[in-house]
Amino acid sequence: MKHKQSMKIQTWLRPIAIGAAIGIVMVTYPAVAQNLGDNSLLGTPLGRSVSVDWSVNKEQTKLSATPKMVVYRSPSCGCCGGWVDYMKKQGFPTQVILTSDIEAVKQKYSVPDRLASCHTAVVNGYVIEGHVPVNDVKRLLQEKPNVVGISVPDMPVGTPGMEMGDRKDPFTVFSFDRQGKSKVFNKYPSS
Repeated sequence: MKHKQSMKIQTWLRPIAIGAAIGIVMVTYPAVAQNLGDNSLLGTPLGRSVSVDWSVNKEQTKLSATPKMVVYRSPSCGCCGGWVDYMKKQGFPTQVILTSDIEAVKQKYSVPDRLASCHTAVVNGYVIEGHVPVNDVKRLLQEKPNVVGISVPDMPVGTPGMEMGDRKDPFTVFSFDRQGKSKVFNKYPSS
C-alpha cells in the first residue's frame, strides 16, 4: 500500500520537478530557451524524449559582451571600410548601411559640420564620427558621459582606416553635445 502511495506521489511530483528543472535551464542557459522556441517542454508528455542542443556558440558569447555598432557610410568610400574592418578586429560586431546621403545621417544624429568626417557610427546610443580609435570608443562606453558622441574630424593620416606607412598626423578626438558644443576627449601627437 505504501509503495502504491509513493508511486502516486512520484507521478504527481514528476511534472513539477521537470518544470522546475526546465525553468532553471531556461534562466541559466538562454540559448537553450531560444532553441526551444514555441515547443515548451512544460507541455511535453512524460516519457516523450526531447532533443536539446547544449552546445555554446563561442562567437555569439564573445560578441554579446561588446555592443553592436551600426556604421553609415558611402558605397564609394574605401577608408570607411578600413575603419569598419579595424573595429571588427577589435571585437565590435558591425552592421554597415550604405547610403548616398551621408549628410542626412549626420543631421539626424546631430553631428556638427565642423566635426564631420566620412562615416557615422552608432553604438549604445552614442555617435562615433570618423576614424576614432577603439580605445576612445571603449572609454566612451565605459564612462557614459552626457554627450551625443565623439568625433575625429576630417580624415587624419595614421588614424584607424587611414594608415599610410609610418606617417601619423596629430589629431584630436572631440566629444559633442546636442547644442553642437565640443570638448577635447583625447589628443594624439604626431609620431
